[in-house]
Amino acid sequence: MRAIWKGAVSFGLVSIAVKLYSATEEKDIRFHQVHRSDGGRIRYKRTCQVCGEEVSYDDIAKGYDIGGGEMVILTDEDFADLPLSTSHAIDVLEFVPAEQVDPILYNKAYFLEPEGTATKPYLLLRDALTDSERVAIVKVALRQREQLATLRVREGVLLLNTMLWPDEIRKPDFGFLDEDLKVRPPELAMATSLIDSMAGDFHPDEFTDDYRAALQEVIDAKVEGRKVVQPEEVEEAPAAAVDLMAALKASVERARAARGEAPAGAGTEPTPISSARSAQKKAAEKKAAKAPARKAPAKKTAEKKATAKKAQPAKKTAEKKATKAAKKSTPRKSA
Repeated sequence: MRAIWKGAVSFGLVSIAVKLYSATEEKDIRFHQVHRSDGGRIRYKRTCQVCGEEVSYDDIAKGYDIGGGEMVILTDEDFADLPLSTSHAIDVLEFVPAEQVDPILYNKAYFLEPEGTATKPYLLLRDALTDSERVAIVKVALRQREQLATLRVREGVLLLNTMLWPDEIRKPDFGFLDEDLKVRPPELAMATSLIDSMAGDFHPDEFTDDYRAALQEVIDAKVEGRKVVQPEEVEEAPAAAVDLMAALKASVERARAARGEAPAGAGTEPTPISSARSAQKKAAEKKAAKAPARKAPAKKTAEKKATAKKAQPAKKTAEKKATKAAKKSTPRKSA
């Protein structure tokens, strides 16, 4: 890799000399515009609309259109006088939790390599970021433009992610946001079930650019004089669903089949809808079973008390009769 920028990370009173490298590269297959009949390259001339002459790069400046046909011309000297305090420095402004940075702000990624004797402070900042589980918010000037960026750790290397400024993010203004449309709970439950059936861990290496591979095959066949092998037919996108619930259910079954799972209802885990219905049914049955069971003991207790009350007078009467009979049968002693 070739370094595209040199400077230093300003970390408090610590300065870390670094080199900047592009962390990503595009793999698109590039084409030239050519003349269809003989394959000659198409060239474009830089001509002035006023005088019609061809202009070299040395005579080209930057112009800002202020309207009405007027143009303000800026030269390299004008840009050189701009107050870019971070022209050769990456100034750390603060450290924030990574989840607070909206991914939509991220723009381009660059690796940072320590230069010279800066390896130890570089490792210090790297390990401190890792332990704190935070990212550094920094400012840096790249290509004559000051940019907001983050510093974080990736595979043991500091990674600089340039970011867009907040006013560069467009706000969504769509009509459906003002409509009073609500998703029904059964639809949400089925959609959640579909997500669960398609859940997995993200492994980037498992995904490939099939279009680029097919295009490269066409180019190779042209070069070798072979017959171009037609790529496999791409599955067409399904038509708009008329019955949303039916489409969701079919999607769940398809996802299960793709993962080698049995269809729903064949010994597989229940969906959120069926689980909710089953829980409601069990709760109702349990409540119905408990209701008479609570009354039964009360009724039996009352019966026992009533029986006991009736039995007590009868018992006392029997005891009195037995006592009298015993007195009568006992012989009296003579004087």
